[in-house]
Amino acid sequence: MSKQELEVIGQDAACCPGLSAAPLDENQAADLAKVFKALGDPVRLRLMSMIASRGEGGEVCVCELTPAFDLSQPTISHHLKLLRQAGLIDCERRGTWVYYWVLPGVLDQLAAFLTTTQPVGVTA
Repeated sequence: MSKQELEVIGQDAACCPGLSAAPLDENQAADLAKVFKALGDPVRLRLMSMIASRGEGGEVCVCELTPAFDLSQPTISHHLKLLRQAGLIDCERRGTWVYYWVLPGVLDQLAAFLTTTQPVGVTA
């Protein structure tokens, strides 16, 4: 596992055109690779799913996330930190606990990038 820091990417909708719209340039590919790298781990993917399933504006306490895994609390915190650094989630400390939520539009941007439009008359 790499210990390199993931850089937060911008929330700019113009970041990346759809996969079939145009080839990515070097910077766009690097930015997207950071996001996909963060999501490329099963634990982080499950954490992202648990947080995102709260719906828009929903948040979840780390105290609700940790028991779902057979991992230590510091390990869960590390995975959450990587999701934050990738620009997928944000958090706020309230007393002892930290609450997490998905950043607005992030999942829509990823979905838009991965969505391809099918030409008229072509069937799957």
